[in-house]
Amino acid sequence: MDNQQPGILPPIPVQSRYLEFSAVPDRFTADNLAAIQEIVIDDSVVIGIGPGLMRRIGVEIEGHRAFPALSGPGVEIPSTQADLWVWLRGTERGRILHASQRIEALLSPSFQRCRMVDGFRYEEVGLDLSGYEDGTENPKGQDAIEVAFRSSQVPGLDGSSFVAVQKWQHDLRHFSTLPTMEQDYIIGRRRSDNEELDDAPSSAHVKRTAQESFSPEAFVLRRSMPWADRDGEGLNFVAFGKTFEAFEAQLRRMTGLDDGVVDGLFRFSKPLTGGYYWCPPKLDSHLDLTLLGL
Repeated sequence: MDNQQPGILPPIPVQSRYLEFSAVPDRFTADNLAAIQEIVIDDSVVIGIGPGLMRRIGVEIEGHRAFPALSGPGVEIPSTQADLWVWLRGTERGRILHASQRIEALLSPSFQRCRMVDGFRYEEVGLDLSGYEDGTENPKGQDAIEVAFRSSQVPGLDGSSFVAVQKWQHDLRHFSTLPTMEQDYIIGRRRSDNEELDDAPSSAHVKRTAQESFSPEAFVLRRSMPWADRDGEGLNFVAFGKTFEAFEAQLRRMTGLDDGVVDGLFRFSKPLTGGYYWCPPKLDSHLDLTLLGL
């Protein structure tokens, strides 16, 4: 398989920008999707299409749906589904800025930007702002390909991927007041050496989301990055999969909907957004939108 969007598999970059767009009702037509095909697809950009946009043009892909709003014991998971998601990757913030402006101009006036998050890599290994390594259990090599991408005989579907996106806001001031051992038990790993703690409580994040503990196993390919701006700081969570099932299984368990045990992560963090997108495969250097009639 060599037709997947090439920005999905590589490790997280030094800098990134995440953009979400909504279609403007009185300006959008199916012909406007042709603008998306003008974007050159390389390892600096990943594009996902929301389910509402596809319904507008009368196309349905099995398994694609809007992000679910969930409520668990004392916690809320919001849905802020948009129509288009763009992830810009790179090493130079200036280049990402200019790429962002070009894409916004290309999509205007049919699409308007509704959210923007600038992400960055924290330390070489990719830490969360809490100081813990993010994505330790990520699948690698062929396993990552099998987890993240659809395999299909249907033209335009093979090599595609689904992505779940959430912006989480941390309360780092509160987290920093907790004893180191309590912080480790919230995550389920020692920050000092990233070793998993067997005696961590059942609410520990690592235990709540242990991918092999689900039936069927719930593996996803995480490509999350920290963010920080005048409104706060946190993690822009990004998880790719061949379906949304693995991500939703993890999310339900985190919120305590399976057994009443809420993930310890909610003690210092909360999600502000949530969206699901379908990432088409590429054909040559552009998106393959065969399934959309383009």
